[in-house]
Amino acid sequence: MGIMSGKKILIMGLRNKWSIAWGITKKLYEGGAELAFTYQGEREEAGVRDILKSLGGEPMQNNFPLIKCDLGSDDEIEAAFSELGALWGRLDGVVHAVAHAQSEDLQNDFIFTSRGGFAHALNISAYTLVYVARKASELMADGGAILTLTYMGSERVFPGYNVMGVAKAALEATVRYLAHSLGAKGIRVNAISSGPIKTLSSKAVKNFSSILSVVDDKAPLKRGVGADEIGGSALYLLSDLSSAVTGEIHYVDCGFNIMG
Repeated sequence: MGIMSGKKILIMGLRNKWSIAWGITKKLYEGGAELAFTYQGEREEAGVRDILKSLGGEPMQNNFPLIKCDLGSDDEIEAAFSELGALWGRLDGVVHAVAHAQSEDLQNDFIFTSRGGFAHALNISAYTLVYVARKASELMADGGAILTLTYMGSERVFPGYNVMGVAKAALEATVRYLAHSLGAKGIRVNAISSGPIKTLSSKAVKNFSSILSVVDDKAPLKRGVGADEIGGSALYLLSDLSSAVTGEIHYVDCGFNIMG
């Protein structure tokens, strides 16, 4: 029996074995959680099915429902939670590991961010948490936990992170407002602010390698964080151990955020 035994958790944003969502998935699985996953399209579905084989067997054989959901569509979000409700009847937690910005807005100077690119980054990276929380709460009659992922670029300038920094700032404010909106229902909303970590998405950030080197030099632990370590904190925030924690931005960055 694990710390998450009996908990039904939906993970949104798992794409490959290098992602933070995979580190979270492994820790939740080890903790005994029952897991479901969303995917955006056929290519993403194949990738998720392949990676889940390392947990043992095919997804549906191992009770891992895979549900199509393009987070850019309210209709698809609603349909996904309707399908999940029919399968499970209830939900205990959601991992929102989703963010996106147009590549040119990460390569050019921030001042050249387009109106469309700005709207896109905030829509996918921040607003989707609002709609996901709304639909998830309908399946959380006995309370639950919602977790998203952010980064310190929300409060300090990391050249190249650009519009994603603005989107993450909006996301963190969204966490606080959702925590207030859903608190009376016993639903907690938190975010993990991880240190920089090599993922496929991070490759789109200009000069990302220089950000990694600074962390290794300045963080109190003199190293960067691993996806499994982020997964450990996610396990805590989604479990009953954190039953009095909500509206928080929890740093998992080897202490880098405390340094001047």
